[in-house]
Amino acid sequence: MLGNASLFGVLRHPAYRRLFAAQVVSLLGTGLASVALGLLVFELGGADTGTILGTVLAIKIIAYVTIAPVAEALLGNLPRRTVLVLLDLVRAGFALALPWVTEIWQIYLLIFLLQAASAGFTPLFQATIPDLLKDEEDYTKALSLSRLAHDLETLLSPVLATLLLAVVTWQGLYAGTVCGFLASAALVCAVSLPFSTKTQLPFWKRVTRGMQIYLATPRLQGGLILHGAVAVAGAMVFVNTVVLVQGHFGLTEQDTALTLAAFGVGSMLVALASPKLLEKFSERTVMLLGSLILVISLGISTGIEEWRELLPVWALLGSGYSMIHIPMGRLLR
Repeated sequence: MLGNASLFGVLRHPAYRRLFAAQVVSLLGTGLASVALGLLVFELGGADTGTILGTVLAIKIIAYVTIAPVAEALLGNLPRRTVLVLLDLVRAGFALALPWVTEIWQIYLLIFLLQAASAGFTPLFQATIPDLLKDEEDYTKALSLSRLAHDLETLLSPVLATLLLAVVTWQGLYAGTVCGFLASAALVCAVSLPFSTKTQLPFWKRVTRGMQIYLATPRLQGGLILHGAVAVAGAMVFVNTVVLVQGHFGLTEQDTALTLAAFGVGSMLVALASPKLLEKFSERTVMLLGSLILVISLGISTGIEEWRELLPVWALLGSGYSMIHIPMGRLLR
């Protein structure tokens, strides 16, 4: 049984292994774009960098929340592999335009379009995993690996960006984004995915069904509150890192990348430990502990005076972030 193997034993499943590889290369490309975007905004926005990055984050959230349910209703009955490949190609096309951005409004537009495509891709991609892995223990390991993939983005993308910035300008980092989406499309092409279960529900019912189920399930209602803590922590890291490191402390682009990597280290350590952790403790206990860690870390962050003090706090934020995300995936299943 895969479930009796180590965390990485689930990768013995050929279809899931390719999907996981597709997720990793896509996220690494996205991570390079995130680093480059922060540097671009710092160059164009100056003192308004924090406000602009906050607006970018808000655009991402609004696009995802509003478009994902509609995209699922429109695309849910179509062949999964075809849709996923097309959405990867669409995202690669939008990423090609990023190096030529010279105005703030262009950033907002391209981020919205990229996130709109991701709002169709991500839920459909995630919905394939429980169809491939029926065993709950295997699925838990897949959730941990998925979290690990996101952490690899947060950890490795800044490190890779640091190395690339020694030989290319930050605009060159966008090439990694395009390559990531193209590689993801190629890997998805090589996977035989189960077809979606077709539904005859009216379109509007399909759009609102997910939210109705979510709000009608008590354990998920509590999870919605915990996601608020995750959102605050994420905003602190993704909006303020470049502001604090380069604006407040006057350090370099490489230092910004390393600070983002510290967040990834904390999150990745929790992702690796999650299968054992969830064997000993309930999802609720782990998520509440994660929320406590986030609150304490955010409180500590207000008194930071030196860059080296920022690194352990960002690592703590990463650990609390993961302690909520991974158990929430089990509840959603």
